[in-house]
Amino acid sequence: MLTKIELKSMKWLSLILLLILTGSGCKKSVKGETQIYPLPDPVGTYALGADVSWLTEMEANGKKFYNAAGEQQDLLKILKDKGINTIRLRVWVNPASGYCNTADVLAKAKRAKAMNMRLLIDFHYSDSWADPGQQNKPAAWVNHDFATLKTAVYNHTVEVLNVLKTNKIIPEWVQVGNETNNGMLWNEGKASVNMKNFADLVLSGYNGVKAVNPATKVVVHISNGYDNSLFRWIFDGLKNNGAKWDVVGMSMYPSATDWSAKNTQCLANMTDMVTRYGSEVMICELGMPVSEAVACKAFIKDLIAKNKSLPNNKGLGVFYWEPQSYNSWSGYKLGAFDDSGKPTVAMDGFLP
Repeated sequence: MLTKIELKSMKWLSLILLLILTGSGCKKSVKGETQIYPLPDPVGTYALGADVSWLTEMEANGKKFYNAAGEQQDLLKILKDKGINTIRLRVWVNPASGYCNTADVLAKAKRAKAMNMRLLIDFHYSDSWADPGQQNKPAAWVNHDFATLKTAVYNHTVEVLNVLKTNKIIPEWVQVGNETNNGMLWNEGKASVNMKNFADLVLSGYNGVKAVNPATKVVVHISNGYDNSLFRWIFDGLKNNGAKWDVVGMSMYPSATDWSAKNTQCLANMTDMVTRYGSEVMICELGMPVSEAVACKAFIKDLIAKNKSLPNNKGLGVFYWEPQSYNSWSGYKLGAFDDSGKPTVAMDGFLP
């Protein structure tokens, strides 16, 4: 029979072993083998995010970034000091420039991991921009029949996520499509033409994500987060045609004069997405003209509060889209850095 001293020693050994396993971020892969990699901290808390997909291209073109004191720093360090804990990265299939292809996404994801930041991956399923006005198939997929198109979505999703996984990077969220207001991979996947096809493509992406890491949450992303009729049309159509998702993603790009009204409408829409589908909700993109930084700060703080107010912690987070774009990089004027490469007061919207 064990003595009290021996029993206490065993308890302490068990506790130490538990702490070691917990702290190492021990995970089970799909195949069942144990993989150990550091997990971002804090996982599961509210996501304050930024899409910085332009980062490597901007750096290659000589752009530098500075904190409020004018000290040159890595962009991710500047953002983290502004409260950002999560990075969003878009993926293109075979972009002409190479930026946002798998290798470029991996390079940026490694930097985010090194900063202990979390990750949202955004599949466009295109060689370039996919948004409400264009959902062009990748050149390599143009002649695919629909069955092959579904397979291509699945394979591309798995391949990119496996590259990340091999580097011990596991996104917490993955978008299956970008601003798919009228479906994706037109014309076969155009929702207004064939909602069933769109639902099948979403399901292919969903299954690809879950095949690599079942715990990763799948996002379906629609713009105009204040437009409830649009969201009901899309998500009713997806649900009725067998698609699956975990998170409803939204974009919000109001002006300094209408942001308050738009946020109120967005809250009503977010609440409806929770009650109607049981979904979690994330603002995957937001922005406002850089010249309206003071209003933008108020807009961000209010939208965060509204997203956080959803029942049962269904509000997951908000993301600024390319805040670091300055001097109208690529003609974009909705960033949150001034012409000297420093964050504007808008980024203070993410601070407590």
